[in-house]
Amino acid sequence: MNTQSAPDARPHAGESAGESGEPTTHFGFRTVPEAEKVKLVHDVFEQVASRYDLMNDLMSGGLHRAWKQAMIDWLNPPRGERPFRLIDVAGGTGDIAFRFLERAGPGAHVSVCDINPHMLAVGRSRAEAQQFGGRVEFACGNAEALPFPDRSFDAYTIAFGIRNVTHVEKALEEAFRVLKPGGRFLCLEFSQVSVPVLDSIYDAYSFSAIPKMGEWVTGNGEPYQYLVESIRRFPPQQRFKSMIEAQGFARVQYRNLTGGVAAMHSGWRL
Repeated sequence: MNTQSAPDARPHAGESAGESGEPTTHFGFRTVPEAEKVKLVHDVFEQVASRYDLMNDLMSGGLHRAWKQAMIDWLNPPRGERPFRLIDVAGGTGDIAFRFLERAGPGAHVSVCDINPHMLAVGRSRAEAQQFGGRVEFACGNAEALPFPDRSFDAYTIAFGIRNVTHVEKALEEAFRVLKPGGRFLCLEFSQVSVPVLDSIYDAYSFSAIPKMGEWVTGNGEPYQYLVESIRRFPPQQRFKSMIEAQGFARVQYRNLTGGVAAMHSGWRL
């Protein structure tokens, strides 16, 4: 990807300590104390929660719907009555959860876990409107310390959320912990464009149009400036694959979507 706007935007895993010796991490292109990132990310999603799905449609031209459906297709949940439990992390508005329930059989249940109560409130309202009843639950929790026991779920999904956590490795470790043996991990995330010319067009669109679009729709473009920057800070496909493998997942692979604008990573807890 063309990263002339941020030549050092994709660091290796881990961040250095600040001058005070306090561990630091990235928040977009800014370097911040680790202890502050959770609040900063919380504030971003509090501001955009009510129009989060609308902005996803506008920013991606509706492509995010096809990407999310591609993830459900790859998961291929069972359609029978056999119990099947999914945890969808950072999925507060329920977009992945509802697609899963529409596709899966009557034995399926999904737990939506999100650190932001404002996003969860949107998801609960949507679940009530769609009458999913007892097939979905919503829990407030951090991807780095999930409020569920070991080996609780048959599958784990996270869509456009893992780049916002402070320690990606801890989130992957937690994913491994809550999956049953034989469980499936699936991550959908913005990634590194692999098509010449498209990378330059995508960079120009991201930095010029998306923050302005966010300001027009929500009254504040700053959250979308962060979201664009956070994409550039996330590891490219092969490096992220190695990070997943390092946490114990097997048969890890990825598939690019729209020339690498987004990518899906899959792994198994054996």
